[in-house]
Amino acid sequence: MRLYKHHGLGNDFLVTFVDDLPDSPGVLARQLCNRRTGVGADGLLFGLPGSGSNDLKMVLFNADGSRPEMSGNGIRCLAHAHSRRLLLGGVKIQIETDGGLREVEADGDGNAISASVDMGTVGDGPGVAEALQDSLSGSLAATADVGNPHLVVCVPDLSEVDVVAAGSAYEAHYSEGMNVEFICKAQENADVIDLLVWERGVGVTRACGTGAVAAATRAYDWGLVGKQVTVRMPGGEVSVHVGERALLIGPSIFVATIEVY
Repeated sequence: MRLYKHHGLGNDFLVTFVDDLPDSPGVLARQLCNRRTGVGADGLLFGLPGSGSNDLKMVLFNADGSRPEMSGNGIRCLAHAHSRRLLLGGVKIQIETDGGLREVEADGDGNAISASVDMGTVGDGPGVAEALQDSLSGSLAATADVGNPHLVVCVPDLSEVDVVAAGSAYEAHYSEGMNVEFICKAQENADVIDLLVWERGVGVTRACGTGAVAAATRAYDWGLVGKQVTVRMPGGEVSVHVGERALLIGPSIFVATIEVY
């Protein structure tokens, strides 16, 4: 198996192109994504042939072997890997995901590119769990559906958030799991938010593309920012345009090609 390692703001993926999923892909993901006994990554991403006129189908397995519906960073890495291996000099492609169809435009096929993703309509999500409503009653908190579920919580100071403790505790109230974003409005700019994320199936990551879209949309709904939002995360920043269909713009970086026998 040939793997292409990419990352989007430190959120890293092993990308491979196959005609069909292998047997036990979740088990394979756990093995390959292990950072001590495998290659190491947040997820294993399969690029399969798309149906009809669609270019690709994306199937992602997290480091724990679970299968999320969508990844904003992962889909940029997939488009980048597709462009690089075929020497396309950039692409504008339709990619099927478990969270719906997404259009991705990558600006080149070098080792570092920028890509924009039409993330579709941001839905309401499952709602704040009843068990959390009292503890979050004094905070701005809401869920969002970006093809996968998110809980966005606005806090006064991100330095006071224990992401592991709070993120895992909040997620435990959702039977299907939950991505949890803690955000804070940057004081120096009305359209900048800072974000820390707990990702379902992975834990703390340096960035989350779908989380950035969910956070920017809810921050706009709360009147904290305008429609063009910069989301800053430990791994770097992305741009989100909030609208009827959200647009995510961010980088993908090629790291290495790996052969697995």
